[in-house]
Amino acid sequence: MVESDLPLKLFARGKVRDTYELGPNQLLMVATDRLSAFDHILPNGIPDRGKVLTQLSIFWFSQTDTFQENHLISGMVPDLPAALKDQREQLAGRFMIVRKAKRIDFECVVRGYLAGSAWTEYQDSHTLAGEPMPPGLRQSERLAYPTFSPATKAESGHDENISFAQLKKEVGDELATKLRDASLELYKFASEFSSRRGMILADTKFEFGLIGDDLILIDEALTPDSSRYWDSATYQAHVAGVVRQAVRSRLADTCRMGQGIGSAIPPPRGGGPNA
Repeated sequence: MVESDLPLKLFARGKVRDTYELGPNQLLMVATDRLSAFDHILPNGIPDRGKVLTQLSIFWFSQTDTFQENHLISGMVPDLPAALKDQREQLAGRFMIVRKAKRIDFECVVRGYLAGSAWTEYQDSHTLAGEPMPPGLRQSERLAYPTFSPATKAESGHDENISFAQLKKEVGDELATKLRDASLELYKFASEFSSRRGMILADTKFEFGLIGDDLILIDEALTPDSSRYWDSATYQAHVAGVVRQAVRSRLADTCRMGQGIGSAIPPPRGGGPNA
């Protein structure tokens, strides 16, 4: 499914998710199989990708709700409204019924390793999230401690990393501190959980909203779309991320061969689906 078409009022259509109104206080989030890279949505999706993202989010929401409130109400088919009885098979596994929250328009990124845009910033200025870092660090090196690295949330184009001081100016000291502390606690839990299962959670981003005065974890949580996971057994400096980075690398190859970013996702090397 690369696009949904439900008999409900469309609330928003993002790069991956189509969100619909379910009354005044609830939304229906449907994760499609769309894939974006380099700020383009690719013409063909990855089968069942949306189901994987949804089920991982539901798993992490359920694992962390004892210390961080989130927006999830249900991902169970019987809880879908009667108006969607003909779409139940299509939606199974790829939807969440959630509480509507007022979104805080900043990405809450936590980095345990120096990768991605953090590595770029470090190369340019020897800083991370605007704070000075020791010299001589290597790409993908583990940081001395997990670092909160907020970013603007761009509707199009690239998000921009900002400092914690900048975040405080935008949302106030109290809310900025809540966002930082909640993000670091979530990362610590998920990083330790992943480590016991042979995976490194290099970095991840969270989105939060407000319901009244309550800070709520929203959108998705700790998926391959929002996180960089590595295999502990093969980790070394200069490693690449799992899944998303592989697609980006293949698309970079197509550009070098004269094809555009908007072209279809190329087949795996070797030609077979399991290559």
